[in-house]
Amino acid sequence: MIALVDYGAGNLTSVHKGLNAAGASIFTPATPGDLASARGIIIPGVGHFGSTRAIDEAWRQAILDAADTGTPLLGICLGLQFLFEGSTEAPDVRGLGILRGHCALLPPTQKVPHVGWNELRIVQRSQLLADVPDGSQVYFTHSYAAPVTDACVAETEYTTRFASVVERGNVFGVQFHPEKSGDAGLRILRTFVRLTSPVPLATKC
Repeated sequence: MIALVDYGAGNLTSVHKGLNAAGASIFTPATPGDLASARGIIIPGVGHFGSTRAIDEAWRQAILDAADTGTPLLGICLGLQFLFEGSTEAPDVRGLGILRGHCALLPPTQKVPHVGWNELRIVQRSQLLADVPDGSQVYFTHSYAAPVTDACVAETEYTTRFASVVERGNVFGVQFHPEKSGDAGLRILRTFVRLTSPVPLATKC
């Protein structure tokens, strides 16, 4: 089952519906120890980076331990930003630090927040985007964004270039909301669900 982490900063209902449509079995862990039995972990979230302060040290360590042992981990929107070292939105709050760099406010050369449909430009081969065509449109709503680093597998342009999908091994993040992104978003969720499935053992003839 996939653990959907609830730290009070996300619309879990819409994410839950999207995952159900993707064929996932989901549970909301009550304690950090519950993550040990998860085949995948999703950290959703909307709003201020300071909200991630609710993910205390025990939860942080449980998430990091699971990722270190190969459990697929997906951050959605604020959850993607939490994968990095931190954000200028709340400089006193640490991110998980799985990915290097800090998130920052989008330059105000256009209206911020960035709300609406925009394009994914795939820049590296990606497990998560295996079924998503380059140029697909997905739905964003955010003011802060992650830097374009070597973990960036897709970028988007809005006031500046930013990382809209990141990936490193079994760790993934999407800045947009896949549960609100139509066919492209559903493909991404289905791929993540597949990545959490155990590889079937070969049978002998």
